[in-house]
This record gives sequence, C-alpha cells and structure tokens, in this order.
Amino acid sequence: MKMKIALFLGLLLITNVSFADLKIGFVNIPAVLEKAPQAEKAKKRLEQEFSPRDKQLVAQQKEIQSMDEKMTRDAAVMGESARSNMEKDILNKKRDAKRAQQEFSEDFNVRRNEELGKLQSRIIEVIRDIAKTQNFDLLLTDGVIYASEQIDVTAQVQQKLSALPN
Repeated sequence: MKMKIALFLGLLLITNVSFADLKIGFVNIPAVLEKAPQAEKAKKRLEQEFSPRDKQLVAQQKEIQSMDEKMTRDAAVMGESARSNMEKDILNKKRDAKRAQQEFSEDFNVRRNEELGKLQSRIIEVIRDIAKTQNFDLLLTDGVIYASEQIDVTAQVQQKLSALPN
C-alpha cells in the first residue's frame, strides 16, 4: 500500500502536477462499519436466523450437564451395566454437541462473511460516488497514520450510507 502511494506521488512529481491541485481524502472504514444502519440490520438478520440453533445448542449443553450431575450423584447406587450405558450415552451426546457447535460456528461465519461482503460493496460504491461527485483525486482508507479533519470524508460516507435503503 505504501509503495503504491509513493509510486503515485512520484508520478505526480514527474508529470509536474502541483500538490495544491490535488484533492485527497480519507475514509475510516471501521468507523463506517460501526455506524452503518445496514450493519445493524445484518446483525439482527443473523441473530434471527441463528437464534433457534443457538438455543438448541444451549439446551443440549444443559441436558449433558444434567446427565453428568445425575451420573456423579447416582453412580454409587447404579449397576455396572447401567453406569456403563449412561457413560456411553453421555459421551455420544458430548460428541454430537461438539459436532453441532462446530457446524453452527462454520455456518454462522459463512453467513456473517456474506453479510459483511454485501455491506463492504455498498460502502465502496458510496465512497466511489463521493469521490466522483466531489472531484477527489485520491481517497485513502487503511494504512493511514494521520488524516486531518479537512480531508476526512468518513462522515459523508456514513451520511450517504444511512440515506440508502437497507
């Protein structure tokens, strides 16, 4: 990224373009993501989609915990075969719960990445639109160590993103 900026600035010097003629801006993408109404809607969609499975996993864990407690409490009075069967049952349920938790995590991550990808595409569209309509020569995002408020267009991106339909 730094190399690209240095190359760009070097080309500007070679072509005798003065820096006073350049319009450069900066966008704080994490701040945009944090405040975008689309991000909140995506979060709610994910919660709604995955809440039933999450509740099911919690119930599964409670059942296993209850079985573990019963095993600990009643192990002394149980027969050998009953205790062995219960231990196998608990082990199988733990295995199933672990597998279900892994599947849940993978599915959730895939969907979260899909939602994030859609939002990032919309943000890029908004940034490009602002760059074109306000005649920016260069808009920077990540890797910026300092950006004065004069060139920071983050608020404009947030405002325009808020005006878009969700």
